[in-house]
Amino acid sequence: MSGASRRGLIRAAGASLAGLTLAACDRLNASPGFSRVLAGAEDLTRRAQRMVTDRKALAREFSPADISPDFKANGTLRPSSAAYAAQAAAGFADWRIVVDGLVERPLSLSLAELRAMPARTQITRHDCVEGWSSIGKWTGARLGPLVDRAGLKPEARYLVFHCADHLGPNQDATDRYYESIDLIDAYHPQTILAYEMNDAVLPVPHGAPVRLRVERQLGYKHAKYVQRIEAVADFAHIGGGKGGFWEDRGYEWYAGI
Repeated sequence: MSGASRRGLIRAAGASLAGLTLAACDRLNASPGFSRVLAGAEDLTRRAQRMVTDRKALAREFSPADISPDFKANGTLRPSSAAYAAQAAAGFADWRIVVDGLVERPLSLSLAELRAMPARTQITRHDCVEGWSSIGKWTGARLGPLVDRAGLKPEARYLVFHCADHLGPNQDATDRYYESIDLIDAYHPQTILAYEMNDAVLPVPHGAPVRLRVERQLGYKHAKYVQRIEAVADFAHIGGGKGGFWEDRGYEWYAGI
């Protein structure tokens, strides 16, 4: 199956999933048998793709002429908290990103310090689970060297990205957006913490001051408004225990394309 066909199937499946009501998802998730079937199928899909795909194979990159004139901003367009509003008003001068959890040397870096880290620029396509795609140019710190600077402990297996925005109605910790990836994707050369988009400072609707770009995954994995990166052995104790805001609500954790 070609890459384009595979992406089409994934997006179609994701669009069908997005059409389910939360009540239906809750009923299905309440069934232990159904949950085990889903988990087994997802693990098989991940293993199969990793077997046939070079772990360092690059997502397709495009030319400047291919950049979408109107790259859709999705999800949260501006976090509602007073703390975020104050940071944005100050140009994120006081913003810091924390790297902690199962690391030897916890980090707290300013935006200037993050910009001084090894960086990468890439023009890639963002594929949304809703079925649309856009092409944008991203510049940001490579995640691999940042993780190495913190020094992962041997038991670390995943990175969890804690974000400033809330997507649910409660506007509390249960609604805070978060995502996670494994170390294979963390060390992929195209996985970056983007602080520029299309040769300009990353706009607020697209995740300012920093968003994750993990180019071989669907759009909901590309966490915006990242504040903290936590190295963990598993994510069962975080949120709903499924590895991400949308995963806790029925989406697959592995969204590789």
